[in-house]
Amino acid sequence: MILTEERMYQASLDKDSTFEGTYWMAVKTTGIFCRPTCTARKPKRENVEFFLDTNEAIKNGYRPCKVCKPLEKLNETPLYIRELLNELMNDESLKIRDADLLQRNIEPVTVRRWFLKNHGITFHAFQRKLRMNKAFKKIKNGESIMGAAIESGYESLSGFTERFKNIVGVSPGNTKIQRIIDLKRIETPLGTMFACAVDEGICLLEFTDRKNMDKQFSSLSKALQAEIVQGENKHFPQLETELQEYFEGKRQTFEVPLYITGTQFQERVWQLLRDIPMGETRTYKQQSEFLGNPKAIRAVGTANGINKIAILIPCHRVIGSNGELVGYAGGIWRKQKLLELEKAILF
Repeated sequence: MILTEERMYQASLDKDSTFEGTYWMAVKTTGIFCRPTCTARKPKRENVEFFLDTNEAIKNGYRPCKVCKPLEKLNETPLYIRELLNELMNDESLKIRDADLLQRNIEPVTVRRWFLKNHGITFHAFQRKLRMNKAFKKIKNGESIMGAAIESGYESLSGFTERFKNIVGVSPGNTKIQRIIDLKRIETPLGTMFACAVDEGICLLEFTDRKNMDKQFSSLSKALQAEIVQGENKHFPQLETELQEYFEGKRQTFEVPLYITGTQFQERVWQLLRDIPMGETRTYKQQSEFLGNPKAIRAVGTANGINKIAILIPCHRVIGSNGELVGYAGGIWRKQKLLELEKAILF
């Protein structure tokens, strides 16, 4: 992708998210620089210049825009939200109310909006789901229903049972026939990701701004016949550690267990992706030839597109026959950054 100044300026006018992370536009009249997707009023062409690195913009005397916050990681979870989540994870009976937020000088409306935008539910609904996730696991591991109810902060067994059934999908006494998919937000240098896991391993890893994210969740829930509920999982710490090492250039392969859901053909395609060494790329045609069916180029592309485990199953390593970086649900700019990190391409 050749980035001319005209193309970058037009992308900023269009607020084109596909250019996110590839350049920053600086405004000479205000002394600020912005992301391509900034919602602030756009300046005239003669009043801007472009940088491929935020450090260069700062060296040239520009300040980061307060609207689009170009120095922050894309969709990064705010520190105060992370602190709230850590408290909830460490104390299963904790209930953080609006009054508690106000005591911390946090506006409840702000927290509500963040959870609605990023999780599709309110902060209070999020807390209820988290408590039921923990209660589910305790009951499944042999703890009494009453004990789990009390530890979750419920004084009424009937109230606990009703809430449990609404969230988990079955009554507390039927946990043996149900399973839960744990969900967590993970921060990376290229933006926040959703991670899902079951006892067997990681079953989803996607950037939170991926297109049709709801369909990915729905497909996973249907495939595993399980409810997706916010909560911790034994595989998340290893996943976070390995991702950090990967982005620091200290890891070339991943060892965290995966639990893959797909057709036999899709699983063959995804295994081929895992066979591509770091630092190398393949075309869709080459992948279809490795499968023994050179005409299956489109089918290979479709299987790549519905891969639910980004980075660990490296669909970003497959490119077009002409060398173009095409077909990445997390955004072409991320595909470019990942291949640059792996030294598969140089820009």
